[in-house]
Amino acid sequence: MPEIAQLRAKAQEEQKKRENQDSLVRRLQKRVLLLTKERDGMRAILESYDSELAASEYSPQLMLRVKEAEDMLRKVQTHNTEMETQLSKAQEEAGTFKLQAQMVTAELEALKEQQVSNTEKNTLATAEEVSSLRQKIEELEAERQQLEEQNNILEMRLERHNLQGDYDPVKTKVVHLQMNPTSIAKQQRTEEVEQLRVECQRLRDRLRKIEADGVMTTDDTTLIIPPSQEILNLRKQMESAELKNQRLKEVFQKKIQEFRTACYVLTGYQIDITVENQYRLTSVYAEHMEDSLLFKSTGSVGSGSMQLLETDFSRTLTGLVDLHLFHQKSIPVFLSAVTIELFSHQTVT
Repeated sequence: MPEIAQLRAKAQEEQKKRENQDSLVRRLQKRVLLLTKERDGMRAILESYDSELAASEYSPQLMLRVKEAEDMLRKVQTHNTEMETQLSKAQEEAGTFKLQAQMVTAELEALKEQQVSNTEKNTLATAEEVSSLRQKIEELEAERQQLEEQNNILEMRLERHNLQGDYDPVKTKVVHLQMNPTSIAKQQRTEEVEQLRVECQRLRDRLRKIEADGVMTTDDTTLIIPPSQEILNLRKQMESAELKNQRLKEVFQKKIQEFRTACYVLTGYQIDITVENQYRLTSVYAEHMEDSLLFKSTGSVGSGSMQLLETDFSRTLTGLVDLHLFHQKSIPVFLSAVTIELFSHQTVT
């Protein structure tokens, strides 16, 4: 566009120059015509003088006038020649300017045609680009709808799994242990609680009987009703024993949960009991929920003798099984090697 504007300005300037030259040519032509007429008039006057006067009648004054007229005629002829030269030069310049104006006009027309062609090409390219963008938008919209449908399906599956009791092993830390100091302590505490419960029930029965009959009998003796203050003291002792028992339960449950969490964090394995003397270990770095190891206790209770059972996941660890279980005979080293390998896979991906 700036180039077209420059060419238009140049064409207008050349047009003005050509008009000026044409005007100058017309003025020069008029002036030449006047000079030619004046020359012809002077010649006619001189010829009339020559025809009217005889040769003897020429006077010096007439000769002087003739000489002046001839000088003026020569000047007029010289001026006429100069005017003709300027006229021819002006005509040549006018022709040159006209040619330049024609060339500029042709260039302007060519640029207009090129601009129209470029505009058509740009319009065509823009239409193609718009069509391509529309098609791409439609494809992206279809892909978005497909992803939304897949997301809805996955959310429904996840909700169904949650309703069925499934959980995420990464977020939910559950450790099940058996035949360990915690289990033994729990069993002992359960027995103590049961004994205390039986004792409390026996004391309640005795109190009810005392309140009803006023006496309390045993197998071989009859007891006198104790003072009311003593009964109150017994009740307080019983309530204190029950409160202590409840607190022991809470502390014991809290310690069990802490122990499970510590085992899961320190070992990196979730331990579940599938059947009696059979344990399933799932690593926190497992890629799939079904990637687990299955161990079975082969010795007596508390001996700690374990045997690895074959699973789909254990078949992929033949190298580690041969090295750490068959040759080194170390389950902890084997579990550590499995943890390192699974962790390296997650780090690489």
